[in-house]
Amino acid sequence: MYATERNGDDMENISREYLLLFNTITDTEQELSRLNRRLILAQQRAEELFINGEEAEDSPNVMPTAAGQ
Repeated sequence: MYATERNGDDMENISREYLLLFNTITDTEQELSRLNRRLILAQQRAEELFINGEEAEDSPNVMPTAAGQ
């Protein structure tokens, strides 16, 4: 069925569906951007450790947690 054949109620439901998808995609993009920044910081820290000849801490997570950013 094409959009022109739907009544107004169906179009309103489609709009809510697209709004849900849009909001979810937007939230996901923001989270991916935050994770990208965190990965860049981890890479920079690893490079600093390597250049300075420092040993990494025993913990595999030497980066601050998401709450600290």
